[in-house]
Amino acid sequence: MLSMTSTLSEAAAPQVRAAVAQLPAYVAGKSAQSELTAALASNESHFVPLPSVVTAISAEADRIHRYPSMGAVEARTAIARHFGVSPEEVAAGPGSSGVLQQIISAVSGHGDEVVYAWRSFEAYPILVAVAGAVSVPVPLLPTEHHDLDSMAAAITDRTRLVILCSPNNPTGVSISEEALERFLDAVPPRVLVVLDEAYIEFQRGAGIDSLDFYRRYPNLCILRTFSKAYGLAGLRIGYAIARPDIAEGLRRTAVPFGVNRMAQAAAVASLAAGDEVLERTEEVARERTRVIGVLRGCGWTIPDSQANFYWIRASDALRIQLLDALAGADILARGYAADGVRITLADAPTNDRVLAVLADRARFVPEAGTAR
Repeated sequence: MLSMTSTLSEAAAPQVRAAVAQLPAYVAGKSAQSELTAALASNESHFVPLPSVVTAISAEADRIHRYPSMGAVEARTAIARHFGVSPEEVAAGPGSSGVLQQIISAVSGHGDEVVYAWRSFEAYPILVAVAGAVSVPVPLLPTEHHDLDSMAAAITDRTRLVILCSPNNPTGVSISEEALERFLDAVPPRVLVVLDEAYIEFQRGAGIDSLDFYRRYPNLCILRTFSKAYGLAGLRIGYAIARPDIAEGLRRTAVPFGVNRMAQAAAVASLAAGDEVLERTEEVARERTRVIGVLRGCGWTIPDSQANFYWIRASDALRIQLLDALAGADILARGYAADGVRITLADAPTNDRVLAVLADRARFVPEAGTAR
């Protein structure tokens, strides 16, 4: 039998779908290689976990031989209470990426169109292709913002979903209330609009009251995560708030027991530690203002980031030079071919290490001063 199997032609062997074989691999940010390395490529929280969250996780250790609640009931209930919605309006999954996969699977299929800005979160085109749907990427404006007018114009009879990322990953800029309202008024009610707010806790100043928009627009779905501001990237839990029929569809497309019991307990504890989380995001926001101010003083053009990172638009040549220079100082940043470099904010001493490198590049790389 073994010899017969070994002689099977490649054509007769099991094959993955052509669409899957052609998928680009998701590129994760590099991890720290030593204690000296500043890992600023994945937008992870640089804070250690909150003590109350660690306690909640530890309490689950003696119960990991039991399945977690189906549908993450405890976490959904806490999220619903926190935002003043019903548990029936909440769906959870393994990070906001996992929930987004549930959303795409629930509302779109083969040949359906999904509109999103580009460049934006790298997982969007991958998840759309896995569902058999068709990506309709709309280029960002020169200001790095979503081109909402062009996105509205890109909607056709085949469009089932539009994804907005605010603050946008990797540019960091946010969508204004006026711009969002104008866009939602232009979108047909049959099209689901997902507002991806993975970094919303870092936003300061005038921002979107997404819950108010959700109450006014039945086709709006809010997508959030515990991976960033709450520091639960290693546990994988995110959630969506949507009308009950949509949320139920997301729960139906979820992997059974996909959110482990430690992640659920950590999410509940994190919501209860709101003041501590706020203190941490305030610190990030202060550092963001300081760092961007210094960089602009060095001649860089940096968008008004509202996330825990900042963006440098750069050609491939400049991108490679920047990443090499940062790596030479034991700093890992995230590069995007043909677009630029994204750098996560950390503590002040680490940010100062980055500033020292970028100050040199601004002086010695002619293109730096004109990078958009």
